[in-house]
Amino acid sequence: MTDDSVIRVMVVDDHAVVRGGLSAFLMACDGLELVGEASGGAEAVELCATVQPDVVLMDLVMPEMDGAVATREIRTRYPHIQVIVLTSFKEQNLIEDALQAGAIGYLLKNVTVDELASAIRSAKLGRPTLAPEATQVLISAAKNPGEQDYDLTPREKEVLSLMAAGFSNPVIAAKMVVSRSTVKFHVSSILSKLGVSSRTEAVALALQHKLIE
Repeated sequence: MTDDSVIRVMVVDDHAVVRGGLSAFLMACDGLELVGEASGGAEAVELCATVQPDVVLMDLVMPEMDGAVATREIRTRYPHIQVIVLTSFKEQNLIEDALQAGAIGYLLKNVTVDELASAIRSAKLGRPTLAPEATQVLISAAKNPGEQDYDLTPREKEVLSLMAAGFSNPVIAAKMVVSRSTVKFHVSSILSKLGVSSRTEAVALALQHKLIE
């Protein structure tokens, strides 16, 4: 097998265990080569300049710079690098944000090794791959464009309610028993969905439209 036929892959995830599992998979998979690992979006963008991967496996929920923002940066700076989002989240807005950012694939972390390897090879050829769940979400959105009602998830409504109560991100994280980065991600998603730029505007709009109690 020539070097030109080997697909260079970079792994981006803020969990070391996930990176380790993906790294082991890549090292054992014929035709795929692990060329770099990053624990966050900003690190991934900078590392691309050094390792020049063909395909990036990108997590979504990460501290400082999330996967969608990192994907947009990578695709802007290095348009020859393809990005596959690999995440546990399947909400419509996340799927749309990732694809709009330039991701060529959207897969859930329950994907099989064969499906992931196939998606990586397809990405190198410029062919998209979507998880069945992601495809179904996009089809449903296309059929019912007027029934979204801001499309806030139950989790986002819970965060929004706590925001309305005046709690900070660290306090919300403690109350929901999740990481601060997860709360930050939900807050960003809420602001984006509501089309506002601040927490105050988000709470005001939510109360006005009775999105929360």
